[in-house]
Amino acid sequence: MTPPPLLRRLRLGDAVFIGLGSMIGAGVFAAFAPAAAAAGNWLLLGLAIAAFVAYCNATSSAQLAAQFPTSGGTYAYGRAMLGDWWGFVAGWGFVVGKIASCAAMALTFAAYAVPPEWQKPVAVLAVAGLVTVNLFGVTRTALATRIIVTVVLVALAIAVAATTTVNSASATWAPGQWALPDAGLYGILQSAALLFFAFAGYARIATMGEEVIDPAKTIPRAISISLGAVIVIYAVVGISVLAALGPAATASSTRPLADAVAAADWPWASVVVRVGAAVASLGALLALIAGIGRTSLAMAREHDLPAWLAAVHPRWHVPHRAELVVGAIVVVLVLATDLRGAIAFSSFGVLVYYSIANISAWRQVGAARRYPRWLQLAGAAGCGILVLTLPPLGVLTGVAVFIVGLAYRGIRLRVAARG
Repeated sequence: MTPPPLLRRLRLGDAVFIGLGSMIGAGVFAAFAPAAAAAGNWLLLGLAIAAFVAYCNATSSAQLAAQFPTSGGTYAYGRAMLGDWWGFVAGWGFVVGKIASCAAMALTFAAYAVPPEWQKPVAVLAVAGLVTVNLFGVTRTALATRIIVTVVLVALAIAVAATTTVNSASATWAPGQWALPDAGLYGILQSAALLFFAFAGYARIATMGEEVIDPAKTIPRAISISLGAVIVIYAVVGISVLAALGPAATASSTRPLADAVAAADWPWASVVVRVGAAVASLGALLALIAGIGRTSLAMAREHDLPAWLAAVHPRWHVPHRAELVVGAIVVVLVLATDLRGAIAFSSFGVLVYYSIANISAWRQVGAARRYPRWLQLAGAAGCGILVLTLPPLGVLTGVAVFIVGLAYRGIRLRVAARG
């Protein structure tokens, strides 16, 4: 029996908040430290580069989502515009990269919420709890995301206000601090690659296109609004953290925003930031699980993942088997990896995913075109450059995982042909 389709329930406001919830939490609370280690004060230039590449990718995703309003995001777009193998590479990159992002978000939540000795168990409980929320339907996911994003934005506003009281005359902005980092331009580009991890949630709503009302209009608008808002938020927070701590202290911190606020004259604000960071990480994790579940559903429908993952719950209308499997894998990663390794690996998979999105959008013609082709070329080139600047271990791990995925599909196709 054919599984039932997903239902269109998400409006523009829901879509915007899902996009915001996917991004806010990753960058603000996790990615600034490794970016500062790579680029020093120049991480703000890295942030600008990452934002530009994200904008190019966002326009490609929006253009594609308007023509193909279905679940799966670039997996579906790549199959339609470039062929089955390209779609598989995009889908595989999204699933494995975002599963690593889930682990990073769970670990970030635990780092802000509890002492070190409790972090792994609490991260596991967070994953289990949010998988459960997703299982009860996409409208519950959207409502929970609205609440989470509102709490986080209030916490960030308090944090930025608090950092303005820090007496940071430690020459953070002195001329001598503006020498290029030890790694030169490579370090700046590596910071952009790491900070790209923070923006990667803007197209989450595209993976849920089958559940959006009037997707041809809603998805492009939601992507533009949520990405624009987050670029402004990240710039303000990045400047505040650097001004309060300086690049060295930012690079060495596991909680840079909380440490910046701790140096302020508002002791109570540290508690607010810790709560906000924990909640933000939960919001990103909630949206990530939803997006991965839908992409896995789309891949299972085409037999690029085991077909039993294509099941849709008859009451809640969610891909319940896919989400349960995703949750189980994330738990394993939480127990086996650390935060910085998860960020690098996630960035690799997501940059490959968006490279294919840009190439797919470049192939669109006629009424489907909404943006000039140079944006798609710039996005694809930017993704390729940033991949090459990621930490070597993250790249090697990513390449190995892609080889496993390609081998799996090749073997499956050969077995199917013989059968």
